Amino acid sequence: MIGTESELGYGVTRWLAGIGFSLGLILVVVAGAELFTGNNLIVMSVVSGKVPVSRLLRNWAIVYAGNFVGALSVAVMVWLGDWGDQGEGAVGATALSIAATKASLPFWTVFWRAVLANALVCLAVWLATGGRTIVDKIFAIIFPISAFVASGFEHSIANMYFIPVGLLLERDVSDASADPALAGLDLAGFGTNLAAATIGNVIGGAVLVGLVYWFVYLRPKRDSS
Repeated sequence: MIGTESELGYGVTRWLAGIGFSLGLILVVVAGAELFTGNNLIVMSVVSGKVPVSRLLRNWAIVYAGNFVGALSVAVMVWLGDWGDQGEGAVGATALSIAATKASLPFWTVFWRAVLANALVCLAVWLATGGRTIVDKIFAIIFPISAFVASGFEHSIANMYFIPVGLLLERDVSDASADPALAGLDLAGFGTNLAAATIGNVIGGAVLVGLVYWFVYLRPKRDSS
């Protein structure tokens, strides 16, 4: 919605869209929801010996499945509500463009962008834990999240919505099959994007933030005596 027909320029438009996108993690952190990419930080409890690996994998599997169902359900609801018809179809065209671009990216491009994306997402969660009020937490979240969106990085859970809603909207476009810009928008492209984004997100969140910050701040200190 924010990026549709914006005349503010590429960078500013993406940054504003990123601020709007920050609402997702704000709702997760403040309202107490579960997000797979944020839960990558549970690895800190594993290496601290507080949580077994089996519990970590169980949590990741359940939350990932729940996020997938949630993202698909929202995609279906906005499609049924003719959401893309707004702005004389401009909103739907923007959504189609986003989905087609993501589904057409090569595996390794998505992977590295996903590593960077979840490093920023998990840093946002880390910063939010230091907030003492809701306002503190919101401000801690906005800047890392808007940075990852503005930079064009890849987030697996977000893509569970972006690409399916594009696939649904594509059904309503009579000449979609003849449009080369939509050539990569299919289930195969969705699967490739999701696999690469998921693996990259785990490395970016669990390793670059979780394990690094555990090593710096939480690992047991040697007794110098």
